[in-house]
Amino acid sequence: MAKYIFVMGGVMSGVGKGIVSASIGKILQSRGYKVTAMKIDPYVNVDAGTMNPTEHGEVFVTEDGDETDQDIGNYERFLDINILRDNYMTTGRVYQSVIERERNLHYQGKCVEVVPHIPFEVISRIKKATRKAKADVNIIEIGGTVGEYQNILFLEAARMMKNNNPDDVISVLVSFLPIPTTLGEMKTKPTQYAVQQVNEAGIQPDFIVGRSAVPIDEPRKKKISVFCNVDKGDVISSPDLDSVYEVPLIFEKEKFSERIIKKLGLKQKPKDIKDWAAMVQKIKRSKKIVKIGMVGKYFATGDFILPDSYISVIESLKHAGAANKVKVEIDWINSDAYEKKPTLVKELKNYDGIIVPGGFGTRGVEGKILAIKYARENKIPYLGLCYGMQLATIEFARNVVKIKDASSTEINSKIKNPIIHIMADQSDKLAKNQYGNSMRLGSYPCVLDKDSVSFKTYGSKKINERHRHRYEFNNAYRDRLTKKGLVLAGLSPDKNLVEIIEIKDHPFFVGTQFHPEFKSRPLSPHPLFREFIAAAVKTKK
Repeated sequence: MAKYIFVMGGVMSGVGKGIVSASIGKILQSRGYKVTAMKIDPYVNVDAGTMNPTEHGEVFVTEDGDETDQDIGNYERFLDINILRDNYMTTGRVYQSVIERERNLHYQGKCVEVVPHIPFEVISRIKKATRKAKADVNIIEIGGTVGEYQNILFLEAARMMKNNNPDDVISVLVSFLPIPTTLGEMKTKPTQYAVQQVNEAGIQPDFIVGRSAVPIDEPRKKKISVFCNVDKGDVISSPDLDSVYEVPLIFEKEKFSERIIKKLGLKQKPKDIKDWAAMVQKIKRSKKIVKIGMVGKYFATGDFILPDSYISVIESLKHAGAANKVKVEIDWINSDAYEKKPTLVKELKNYDGIIVPGGFGTRGVEGKILAIKYARENKIPYLGLCYGMQLATIEFARNVVKIKDASSTEINSKIKNPIIHIMADQSDKLAKNQYGNSMRLGSYPCVLDKDSVSFKTYGSKKINERHRHRYEFNNAYRDRLTKKGLVLAGLSPDKNLVEIIEIKDHPFFVGTQFHPEFKSRPLSPHPLFREFIAAAVKTKK
């Protein structure tokens, strides 16, 4: 019978539940158990695709085309497995399903109520995902912070499952322990209140993971134990670290997996986490620095930089850095600045590589094109992702092929030379205001040109990559661009869609219509990121 671990957060948002959930999965996986993981988002949005990435973070796309929360990406990277659509739910998705069932007389005329029917639907989805994954253990992360109205029904589902199968369900509270600078002492009171709020939902945490700037000392562990009704050994320290991939190793030092296995009544198995530990050491020992400029617009909110908009790109660069035995430093460059003052683009000479990641809309576009032009002309390694590929194509058309008004219909619907235009089926969807989960999503095949950099990088003629876009390369301009040197390095099997563009006689200039960052893993870095960083290392030399 499968086991279930619910992970919830206390005190504040952004406390790190996703990394904790993924790390718990990793240490159980290292003990020989088959693990899967789920995320429950307390939003009425049906999926993450309609959310602003500056506010919510990256939209992560699964193999089967679901637009999910960024934590699904954490699970995939840590567990090295594909997490599919069944492992993600939102309040909107759950309510939508219950209402559809009611409309179809699934409940046979009974009065359908928020409790118990919403928690029942949540439990049904959890068990379905566990069965599909054939998992021994399913780790379910409940989004939000305990005490909020939005996630109370998900806590109720956890309570029901624990009540029905007490030996198969445990709960982990991830809580923040602040150290006020004026006091210089770690405070446990916020965590005590968080536990009280969990208790009010009918749940007693089996473990408390304390997130803090430094490791939790013994007096604080003892205090949490006494006031929160947990064994001192079940208070797990999770301090700030240079690399999130070190978290599973820290957990193992506290014998976390051993304690979880005991509470769930599982068999203790030998531990094998050597490859993971070696990877972490490789990251920590990297001394040489490669500087990468990330040119985009989803960075700032007020006076603060929120890199979560591009978390998969960041992690892919870290994986590639470790593979090349270097540390990757990322500078966030707001493309708006280049539009206001174009001469600022010369600052890019200080970088060993330039990335223009995915995005939508018109803001900052001309600034990105200026950055791409500078990278092309000055032989700085360049990697364009989705929109970054489309804008690289436009830049080439404008400045090499001399189509001065080259653009995208996303930028200007009435442009005379639409080098990038909307896909035929997408035009119909937008006309009907069908924005939700309607893009070209998920994994699609691509065939590589044997003479391309991409073919040498992948070492294979056929690949599969994940997509999220509405616009594409306009085939009416293929001949004009290729005659001037643009390389169509990857095409769809029917040769209708351009998936990869390259430029010859350049250290590395590759643009992809897909998002390679979604498939990079710490133990198997994505080939394109690996070779991009390798080129940056050579350029630095």
